[in-house]
Amino acid sequence: QVQLVESGGGLVQAGGSLRLSCAASGRTFSSRAMAWFRQAPGKERGFVAAASWSGSSKYYADSVKGRFTISRDTAKNTVYLQMNSLKPEDTAVYYCAAGAPYDTPSRTSNNYAYWGQGTQVAVSS
Repeated sequence: QVQLVESGGGLVQAGGSLRLSCAASGRTFSSRAMAWFRQAPGKERGFVAAASWSGSSKYYADSVKGRFTISRDTAKNTVYLQMNSLKPEDTAVYYCAAGAPYDTPSRTSNNYAYWGQGTQVAVSS
């Protein structure tokens, strides 16, 4: 069982930065691929970024590539999403997700068994 708790959301002006954190419980964090998804009002949940269990492989949605960075700290059981050069279209609820042990990171939400409650990010123009 894995529990995920996101934090770090808030209101920021366009061009600003935020860092989201996702604290995970459980001893299997280091063996799981981790990902961030987001859902804007009236839209489906979409992939943002993912990191392999080792952290050596990282994947990004085209819309955030070059602006967002996913990282993980195994000692702290935490995964981060550094978001720079934020745009109004980045406004959404951001969710952290954990995959099966040693599974390959996926861009598909169905491949993630554990989810956090979400944290709101709002970017004003």
